[in-house]
Amino acid sequence: MSNPVNLTIDGKAVQAAPGTLLIDAAKQSGILIPAFCYYEGYSLQAACRMCLVEVEKFPKLQAACTLPVAEGMVVRTEAASAVQARKTTLEFLLTNHPLDCPVCDKGGECELQDMVFRYGAGESRFTEVKHHVDEKQWSPVVYYDAPRCILCYRCVRVCDEGMGVTALGITHRGAYSEITPNKGDHLNCDQCGACIDICPVGALTSGIYRYQTRPWEMEHVGTICTHCSDGCKTTLGVRNNEIVRGNNRDSTGINGEFLCIKGRYAFDFIKHEDRLQSPMVRRNGKLEEVSWAEAVKAVAARFAEIKAAGGAIGVAGSVHSTNEESYFLQKFARQGLGTPHIDHARSGDVPALIHALAGKTDALATADSLYHAKAVLVVDADLSQQHPFLAFQVRANVRHHQAAVYTVTRGPVREEQTAAKAVHTADYLAGVRGLGEDLKKHADLVIVFGDGIKGAAVGELVAFGDSLGIPVRYVCLVDYSNSRGAMDMGLLPELGPGYHPAAVRGMSLPQMAASQDLAALWVVGADPLAGGKRLASGKAFVVVQDLFLTDTAKQADVVLPSASAYEKSGTVTNVTGQIQRLKKGLNIMGAKPDLEIFGLIARAMGVDAGRAQNEAVFEEIRKSVRGYNVPLPVLATGGAAQAQPVNGRVDVLPDPELVRSAGDTLFTSGSLGRYSKILGSVMEAPGALYKG
Repeated sequence: MSNPVNLTIDGKAVQAAPGTLLIDAAKQSGILIPAFCYYEGYSLQAACRMCLVEVEKFPKLQAACTLPVAEGMVVRTEAASAVQARKTTLEFLLTNHPLDCPVCDKGGECELQDMVFRYGAGESRFTEVKHHVDEKQWSPVVYYDAPRCILCYRCVRVCDEGMGVTALGITHRGAYSEITPNKGDHLNCDQCGACIDICPVGALTSGIYRYQTRPWEMEHVGTICTHCSDGCKTTLGVRNNEIVRGNNRDSTGINGEFLCIKGRYAFDFIKHEDRLQSPMVRRNGKLEEVSWAEAVKAVAARFAEIKAAGGAIGVAGSVHSTNEESYFLQKFARQGLGTPHIDHARSGDVPALIHALAGKTDALATADSLYHAKAVLVVDADLSQQHPFLAFQVRANVRHHQAAVYTVTRGPVREEQTAAKAVHTADYLAGVRGLGEDLKKHADLVIVFGDGIKGAAVGELVAFGDSLGIPVRYVCLVDYSNSRGAMDMGLLPELGPGYHPAAVRGMSLPQMAASQDLAALWVVGADPLAGGKRLASGKAFVVVQDLFLTDTAKQADVVLPSASAYEKSGTVTNVTGQIQRLKKGLNIMGAKPDLEIFGLIARAMGVDAGRAQNEAVFEEIRKSVRGYNVPLPVLATGGAAQAQPVNGRVDVLPDPELVRSAGDTLFTSGSLGRYSKILGSVMEAPGALYKG
């Protein structure tokens, strides 16, 4: 700390950096000054007056949330005058506040409740009839109870500054003031629920969680969101083996408190009535439910028969499976089934980026990089819709560090609200080159790019970055929760784990579908035959592992029900290469984790593919996959460990034409999104990509 400010708080000598707010300096020293309106990272409001403190030589009490520290300052946070002021503030707040704590959803987590216990008066002098306003429903997931509102404006600020949406404001004045949505009677926004989580009282409540349970009745399970590839930590509130709430109020994980609508609400797909709960085998043209033993025996016998006859077996992996499952699957396929035909749905050209960055260090950006970079360039991505956490990081960077943002997209994006320059073009590289003079003025740069930059274009983008003469880091965007991990683990026909060339180059998914000689297709958590597509080989034996009866599963000979990410443990790798641990939240009837299914089939075939257990497989990954020898304590304690598969050429590059993003919005996420009734119930805004 350079030239720290020395002050005294409650008799304790404290040092703080110049410009530090008194409330933060006290917190850093273990002294908690109460506040409702103050929230770290957002603009100052000084509305609630709960943080008043006594400062020597000041004629009156001061608001600690707006007072910078000064040399020699002497502060008493619990002076009699400050305590009395807080009692008075609470008395005013409770004049119209309904005393309905026994039924309020915030009970047990309410900051007002905590402060009343700490400072509240034993009796109220207020005897008049309380002013009452009926509760309002702004959307299927957001309810507002005006009498509970203490007008701290946290919700307004998080929506405006944090989300960049400006969906909330204030109407009326004085005791009749209310928080009001942007469309009068409903929300036209991201429906992220950040306003609910940041609310210190029960004014804003969740349409999913309300009146369901209490915080102390739930088991709180910290795991990783299973939807997009940003890798946000989500804390699942589980009661009676059912998820009733999702949030991240403990601020752990790379995302802090941030969650989008999918991370906070779209967990309901796991209890959809169409969820598969029993294996099925096709008999007389129809899929019939059978036991696990019978289904596994049928798969193992047919795979063994095809392998013995030298038939071609295709394997389609998942972008939602764990790293352990993807690694074990490719190993079992290559060594156990003797097939090189392994692929998955690719949505970003990560191998081309790793190849282009060969020999460079510190060239892959993390989520934290987007918060600290002096400049950010977004190419071919509607970041707020497709990667909401990365977009949140960029907005926070602009607020806190005045970062310069540049966009090169085919249409309007939210990042343009604060962008230094925005270019609309379909020729992305030309648009990027046109910004060269602007970009080289900055101390460093992070370039985030979508599937419009692939193949040779990735090398050209990196060459452009080199020409700027400043440190440049990159993020190649991919779609789903473990899209990056699927590539790192070797679910590619040309490449094995760690991007080493495969011993034999296999067929891609389109080539498998078009092959007349394909004898079997094993599909794990994917839907390559969506939309009524058919395999060219009418004789192929098709096995599908999935949560639902997808279009591909409807054509299968055997269907095996899989567990979702919320029902199993393991690790996943996010879009920026950060490895995090999944933690099992609940059990599901009939379904099994993919890794367990692989182990059962391998055992039935008499194939030794190693132990089908998470710890054993991940230990093998650490030893054999480039960049994955990460410290285990970081993962075990819920942290994120950065994989670094750089500094080596990728000798065989996959076909870039197979790279294609699904173009999901905040309200869609493949089959998981389709089976989330919550995502289907809310009003989508803006409704599509590149609408601003």
